[in-house]
Amino acid sequence: MGRLNTAMAVTLKFVGTLRHASGKSELALGICGALSLRELISKLVMEIPALKQSMDLQRLEELQSNLLILVNGREISVLNGFETMLKDGDEIVFVPVVHGG
Repeated sequence: MGRLNTAMAVTLKFVGTLRHASGKSELALGICGALSLRELISKLVMEIPALKQSMDLQRLEELQSNLLILVNGREISVLNGFETMLKDGDEIVFVPVVHGG
């Protein structure tokens, strides 16, 4: 007998300049099994290379981030950061942040 398909889907939303870079304001992404936010971003950057500059994980972790990431309306710093595990039906919103003085 075949295995049951346990595919899940998350919704990604892009705001501001990320909407332009991705060419989309919203994207439904199928995932299989457990996936962390870090893994999702790596996968996303491979599929949409125009996002690499804004979503480079090393820069996001080392520097003051220019990207606000919300999972189901909660900023990832109050969750488990980039290790936040995603579940079926989650909504991830990417918001570019401009710093100034």
